Amino acid sequence: MRAIIVEKTGGPEVLTLVERPDPVPGEGELLVRVQAAGVNYVDTYQRTGLYPRDLPFVPGNEGAGVVTSVGPGVSAVAVGDLVAWATGDGSYAERVVIPATQVVRVPEGVSAELAAAVLLQGLTAHFLTRDTYRLTAGSRCLIHAAAGGVGRLAVQLAKSEGAEVFATVGSPEKVEIARSAGADHVIDYRTEDFGAAVEAIAGPRALDVVYDGVGRATFSRGLDMLRPRGTMVTFGNASGPVEPVAPLTLMIKGSLYLTRPTLGDYVATAAELRARTADVLGRVAGGTLEVRIDATFSLAEAAQAHRRLESRMTTGKLLLVP
Repeated sequence: MRAIIVEKTGGPEVLTLVERPDPVPGEGELLVRVQAAGVNYVDTYQRTGLYPRDLPFVPGNEGAGVVTSVGPGVSAVAVGDLVAWATGDGSYAERVVIPATQVVRVPEGVSAELAAAVLLQGLTAHFLTRDTYRLTAGSRCLIHAAAGGVGRLAVQLAKSEGAEVFATVGSPEKVEIARSAGADHVIDYRTEDFGAAVEAIAGPRALDVVYDGVGRATFSRGLDMLRPRGTMVTFGNASGPVEPVAPLTLMIKGSLYLTRPTLGDYVATAAELRARTADVLGRVAGGTLEVRIDATFSLAEAAQAHRRLESRMTTGKLLLVP
């Protein structure tokens, strides 16, 4: 089979297409023919070494495909099932072995491409808005990069709970994309100061929560916009990792809460994964959660896909289609 391998950390050029033996599922595992693999920022962090991994490795945590064989002890999934995963490993390949506990069946009405496009980012948007800080009717939230994969899904989920959504984007075209997802107030951070724009509408220190997947460029300003006992959720590093924060800073700014969540801790059990996935994919199948696919690439174009993602010019999901 063909797969992308990373033998040394670095830029997109380290993503190399190679031939490897077909993997064999072991106890509790499945062999899946990959139909689509999601391209995510976490893949770039692992590629550069920001998130260390043993070398060499095949990148890709997310994908969808058809089960071609099962190992001993697997009964909940059968050969021929269309399944998806968001916390697997080695998805940048034509075939991948995944533990059965990490996959979910894809419901009728959802294609492999849609499942791979929504699962990781949809589950992330879901736990952010439902658990990390639980939005309710009247909550005021700021969602950065609201035209991107997680951001646009988070806007939709926030609005489904009745929250007032302030959204930042990086171009006039992205303004319309965020607005079409339901954002109440959309700010192009390249033409105006997002903090001043929010404060002009809501007043100073008016936000209950900031969902920040951008990182270094937006983090500090976001802290100043939170109400006393408000919550800063920093979940990504698109502009670089956030500098260390002294606990006294949180006290001075109003007894703030600061959290750096990750998906694995919000789908820590098979039951939690199934429940959260059922809600996300159910919304997709029912047409109440719109998934936007920005572009698809072949495995040989993985480096091109990473360059596009890191340009921060995407307006939806990037997929590799083996």
